[in-house]
Formats: sequence, structure tokens, C-alpha cells
Amino acid sequence: MKTKLIAIATSATLLLSGCGLVGGGTDSVGEKDGDITKLTVGATPVPQGDILRYVDENLAEDAGLDIEVTEYTDYTLPNKALNDGDIDANYFQHKPYLDSEVEGQGYEITGFKPINLEPFALFSKDIKDVKDIPKNAKIGINNDPSNQGRALKMLEDAKLITLKDGVDAVDAKLSDVEDNPKNVKFVEADAAQLARTLEDVDASVINGNNALEAGLNPAKDGILLEKAEDNPYGNFLAVRTENKDDENIKKLDELLHSPEVKKFIEKKWADGSVLPSF
Repeated sequence: MKTKLIAIATSATLLLSGCGLVGGGTDSVGEKDGDITKLTVGATPVPQGDILRYVDENLAEDAGLDIEVTEYTDYTLPNKALNDGDIDANYFQHKPYLDSEVEGQGYEITGFKPINLEPFALFSKDIKDVKDIPKNAKIGINNDPSNQGRALKMLEDAKLITLKDGVDAVDAKLSDVEDNPKNVKFVEADAAQLARTLEDVDASVINGNNALEAGLNPAKDGILLEKAEDNPYGNFLAVRTENKDDENIKKLDELLHSPEVKKFIEKKWADGSVLPSF
């Protein structure tokens, strides 16, 4: 199995994506070589890349599959690559994020059932307890709308802020904060930047996979951990809608929901920093 890493989009790619200039996909899924079909799957390196590599090395061959992982550290790229036919599927996102991409970019992409959850956590270099966050503290927060509401909900549960009545946490944004008793100052940043700029703020809400890639353990190092119960942010395999019934895609999704994968997740991340969603 080969793994490729794509870290940063070119300005041209971002421009086209931002303008919603989407291309058509492809009717073919995978590359056939005898009895084996190679599927190229875009993923964030941790944990999705690790999970896909486990499937490729232990389960895929018996199912007639070979998995090539293309790794991305920029969230804006995997759906565009899938839409353009550069990859056969991707595994990095949750439903609120995909919904926002479909609405904003016009992608025709369908997600399957959740595979894993990476709980958000609030991290700090100096503060050991969320109760000790001082007045006027600077807190880093994701600038992606679908994940910003997720972070705000976590902070509301910890009674740091209160959101306006009737606001759906999935769609919440900074302007929906009604009560902020400690006058917290929010510093917005791209998800990948939050871990790198932790020293510049008093605390920061960091996505699970970005925290893991930076050597931070949400369950052990976080001073506040997102609740897993009834959590809508499980990550899943996604494909172009025209390919959602493809036999090989369905095989891969079945493998990703197998007892072996569940056991792998529970063993590799026994501390709870990654949880199976099935």
C-alpha cells in the first residue's frame, strides 16, 4: 500500500474551490488488476489514515481490495479531490461539515454511517482546570462554521458561555454567544493552526485529529473533553453520490465497520482519544 501526503492547497486550487467552480466526477471507481481492485482514499493522517492502513494490511486482500491512502492536512482539499475524480472516496469528515460543503460548493457527495469519533478538547499550556480560566482570557477556536458551533457547544456545557435561546449548536457561531461572564476573547484560526499557536493563547479548542498529529492527547492533556453521548460528529467514508452503490465502495465501508476495526480502534486509542461510532 502506498501513502501520499498532500499538505497545502495551491492558491489556484483554493480560488476555484472558494468560487464553487466544481467539476464533474468519474463513473469509474478504482483500478482493476485481476481479482483485486485498488481504491484511492483521501484521509487525514491520524486517525483515519491509521485505520485505513490497518484495513489494507489485515482485511482488504480477502475482500478483493487494495487501499491506497492519500493524506491531507488541509480540510478544503479532500472533497474537491473526490468531486474532481482524483480519489475514489474520502474519510475525514462528519455530517455537519459535509452538509456545509455540499451547500457551499455544490458537491454531489454522499456519506455512509459514522466509523469513529475524535472528541474535541480544550487545551492549555498553563491552565490545569477549566474553572481557572481567567477573565479576558484568549481562547483559540476553529474558524470553520460546522466545527465552530461544535466548540461553542462544548464551552457552553462547561458554563463558560451561554448561547442564544433557540440556536442549534451545529450552526452556532460567535455572534450567537449571548452571555460571556468572563469576557473571553475568541481568536479564530484554521483547524490545523490551533495546535501550532497554542502558546499564543490562554487555551484553545482543538480538533481531535489535529491534536493527535501535534502530540496532544485529548483524553489526557485536555482540560475539557467533548461529550461522546448523542454526538453528531462521527467521521465516515464518503463518495461521489453516483458511486454510492458501487460494490467495491460498499465492501470497504463494511470492512471499516467490522468487529476487527472496532477492536483496533479501542486497542490503539485505549485512552479514549478516538472512539468507535458503531
